[in-house]
Amino acid sequence: MAFTSDIEIARAAQKRPIQEIGEKLGIGPDDLLPYGHDKAKISQRFIEGTRDRPDGRLILVTAINPTPAGEGKTTTTVGLGDGLNAIGKKAAICIREASLGPCFGMKGGAAGGGYAQVVPMEEMNLHFTGDFHAITSAHNLLAAMIDNHVYWGNDLGIDVRRVVWRRVLDMNDRALRQITASLGGVANGFPREAGFDITVASEVMACLCLATSLTDLQERLGDIVVAYTRERTAITARDLKADGAMTVLLKDAMQPNLVQTLENNPAFVHGGPFANIAHGCNSVIATTTALKLADYVVTEAGFGADLGAEKFMNIKCRKAGIAPDCVVLVATIRAMKMNGGVAKADLGAENVDAVREGCANLGRHIENVKSFGVPVVVGINHFAGDTEAEIAAVEQFVAAQGSEAFVCRHWADGSAGITDLAARVAEIADSGASTFAPLYPDEMGLFDKIETIAKRIYRADAVAADAKVRAQLKQWEEAGFGTLPVCMAKTQYSFSTDPALRGAPTGHIVPVREVRLSAGAGFVVAICGEIMTMPGLPRTPSAEAIMLNDEGQIEGLF
Repeated sequence: MAFTSDIEIARAAQKRPIQEIGEKLGIGPDDLLPYGHDKAKISQRFIEGTRDRPDGRLILVTAINPTPAGEGKTTTTVGLGDGLNAIGKKAAICIREASLGPCFGMKGGAAGGGYAQVVPMEEMNLHFTGDFHAITSAHNLLAAMIDNHVYWGNDLGIDVRRVVWRRVLDMNDRALRQITASLGGVANGFPREAGFDITVASEVMACLCLATSLTDLQERLGDIVVAYTRERTAITARDLKADGAMTVLLKDAMQPNLVQTLENNPAFVHGGPFANIAHGCNSVIATTTALKLADYVVTEAGFGADLGAEKFMNIKCRKAGIAPDCVVLVATIRAMKMNGGVAKADLGAENVDAVREGCANLGRHIENVKSFGVPVVVGINHFAGDTEAEIAAVEQFVAAQGSEAFVCRHWADGSAGITDLAARVAEIADSGASTFAPLYPDEMGLFDKIETIAKRIYRADAVAADAKVRAQLKQWEEAGFGTLPVCMAKTQYSFSTDPALRGAPTGHIVPVREVRLSAGAGFVVAICGEIMTMPGLPRTPSAEAIMLNDEGQIEGLF
């Protein structure tokens, strides 16, 4: 049988007009703002009108730590949404938008795969509806207004050595991590050190993804701390009178995007913070709107459960007042073998012992998710080379952990390959078995929150932070920010801060080298180890193979 690529499958999709997809959720054509025939934004007016409706069931899809073998979290999210609809449930999915950085770097697209995809795939992985461009513009408008304020007399007394607002770009570019700005003489302002982060790490992105309305968004944007005076007084975006114009730039971006799966089921695609350097969830407004319109909402959190799911529980659920009814933890046989020490080139050979060895990573994630009081099932994302003995080893391990595992063939078979998991997930979600609670209370100290995550989720022995970091956290507590949750910026590849340390390590140290206050988003970022908030391109970036073919079609995006 000839192999059909993801992009070929997506191009062959029989898409329905976006108005028909809206009708499935009771959204009339007047409340859809079309971007072409197959994607649209949902009006704020309609969203406001759904506030008093009861919520559906919320299902979170997360995963083991990512490996080069692949896991397929988004593919499983899409497949599960289709599977629930296939068994007669009214379901929608909520996922994040794709960043251009990984698309042109090394990750490729972010719309699922095989016969479990969201379409239009090419547009989703490129400019889509322009949300990321709007976020980049709003962020950099604020940066420009800081330097402009200093240039025209600096009435607020900003200390240019204490400007903490960096610029952003939605592309991996290591050359911009640290720069010197305003060189070239008096006309160009006051020289100072500065730098760029990637747009998905922007606090503006986080504000948009956690805001519940345009009014709430402007309030959050106004609260952003951009600099300090010589006396260490905080200067905010509101002080610079930037919050109104930033909100104007984000007016359309704040409206969730509606698209469809290959099986013509509704998909909300909105927001896109990374989980290794930001909070890793799609927007609150998309998720809460979907919960008012569907009986079951399947959403995902970025990277492994130690990052995405932890932040979903401790940040998004806390801020939005929502709670998951069931968690699906995605794993693959190939990734279990890799965690068990098998090289990528040797993954095709059966190795039951390596599978059993690698299951330690899966078991750690199961334990961690259960510690939030939420039932967990495992979705084994099936690959053609998986053997019955290897699958049985994972099923036996998961059963010993008090959970269930389901082999899922949605990549190859679409919804028909995941109906068993869909039926069980719906049953668990309807049972009311979830007793969700965040990992730590609001009133716990900031450093104690960091330590709680490091010890209880990462299984570290200790957190290493110098006196400067600890003093900064104390200052923020004294300034009234002590009740904020913490957002850990850490490698996605390991429970530790060493990306090469696979499996389920214990006894390691988590070094916190920097902390950043995101007062508008409402959390404190702890940057751990060597993690970068502006990634670089790999030696051979995906961009080298992306081009238009003779028919004007995009090649190399997947």
